[in-house]
Amino acid sequence: MFSTRALLLAVVASTALAGPWASMCAGKSSNEIRACDSHGCGQYSAHRNQRTHQGVDVLCPEGSTVYAPFTGMIVGQEKPYKNKNAINNGVRISGRGFCIKIFYIKPIKYKGSIKKGEKLGTLLPLQKVYPGIQSHIHIENCDLSDPTAYL
Repeated sequence: MFSTRALLLAVVASTALAGPWASMCAGKSSNEIRACDSHGCGQYSAHRNQRTHQGVDVLCPEGSTVYAPFTGMIVGQEKPYKNKNAINNGVRISGRGFCIKIFYIKPIKYKGSIKKGEKLGTLLPLQKVYPGIQSHIHIENCDLSDPTAYL
């Protein structure tokens, strides 16, 4: 079992090694977490009906370009829903000690290398599925831990 101090040091070391994540959305100078609206709240572990939110929602202007947060490999497509809808798309990226899923984007590719700050895709139209929701991408660590510290 790790002590709290050892775990904190490991997180700090991995963050220092990888550096902070790049701003992920065109038109935004930082990765801003979605506030609460009629569809819920964007922070990690927010309550959503009978479950908790397992990622973080980062605000993006409607239809904006989405950029890679770190250098790594796009390892495949990810779909957040079992059914087809206008926003059921995304990718998994691994690299620099991270593994994340990014939902609600139309990626430019589903496999291959990507550099920090390089175009990853385009935000899909969330308003078509959730009228009134703040436009955003969903960032989720593959191990379901909280990604907030890296934003």
